Amino acid sequence: MDRFSHSRKLAPVVALAAAAALTLAGCSSESGGKKSEEGGADASAGKASTPRMTIALVTHQSPGDTFWDIVRKGAEAAAAKDNVKLVYSADPAAGTQANLVQNAIDQKVDGIAVTLAKPDALKGVIAKAAQAGIPVVGLNSGLSDWKDLGLLEFFGQDETVAGEAFGKKLNEVGARHAVCVIQEQGNIGLTQRCDGVEKTFEGETETLYVNGTDMPSVQSTITAKLKQDSAIDYVVTLGAPFALTAVKSVQDAGSSAKVATFDLNKQLTKAIQNDSIQFAVDQQPYLQGYLAVDGLWLYRNNGNYSGGGEQPVLTGPAFVDKDNVDTVADYAAKGTR
Repeated sequence: MDRFSHSRKLAPVVALAAAAALTLAGCSSESGGKKSEEGGADASAGKASTPRMTIALVTHQSPGDTFWDIVRKGAEAAAAKDNVKLVYSADPAAGTQANLVQNAIDQKVDGIAVTLAKPDALKGVIAKAAQAGIPVVGLNSGLSDWKDLGLLEFFGQDETVAGEAFGKKLNEVGARHAVCVIQEQGNIGLTQRCDGVEKTFEGETETLYVNGTDMPSVQSTITAKLKQDSAIDYVVTLGAPFALTAVKSVQDAGSSAKVATFDLNKQLTKAIQNDSIQFAVDQQPYLQGYLAVDGLWLYRNNGNYSGGGEQPVLTGPAFVDKDNVDTVADYAAKGTR
């Protein structure tokens, strides 16, 4: 019997990890990649008096994607508070990400937090973690698959719900023809976003695939699409860097299309303030990283698992537009929204 099965036979104490005690870690995040790094090295030893534990955070971050800097900052803050050594690694290739999880197992970490952008590729290695008695939680991507893969808990956004909310927002602003830009083929969460938009948007929806690791190519591909079809009045992107690039594409194409997006960063909030981008859906990535680490700490030290092992902890969606962007921008400037 694996560690997860045994724990779930105990009477569960359902405890949502409290975000009120957030403490910002002082070190900045790099772009990720294949190299594993210890996060929060410059932070204090932590406020918790519990034994030191090691947690591996393994994501599908692409180089240069600032979204994951925010996830990592949240994880580092929880690690500093909980007396946790955080080891961060990332790779957008699912096979390489699986190898990084295997590396964490080989290092005999006390817990693993992982994103499931391509869950089938990680199924085998997650099973190995369970066999090794290492608890695994999911975050950000994989809401539809975390229970089937045997994860302890999940922290993130329901991407289908977020997409449907986005489509309704497009109806409210009077959009008629939207193109949804997917920067990574095969990423189930991105596909769910565009599918959700198409489900509720009353206008016409198209999907455009771009190479998210090559921003000049992203810009030229969106520009070409806008020149080809002048009826497009909204460009929907699935990440802040791509939204900012889409603004340049609109200018290059001489288009009157507007840009709206999923996810935030500091530059994105400024773009909403100056009307370059109309609105964004925020899934609170800082909270995802924080709760993933804190959830593993709670499980080890008090047998808690958020949602009782049956329900995910949702961190979004929430809209950011001209009405509330000034408040959010203060946090985004610190790199935590």
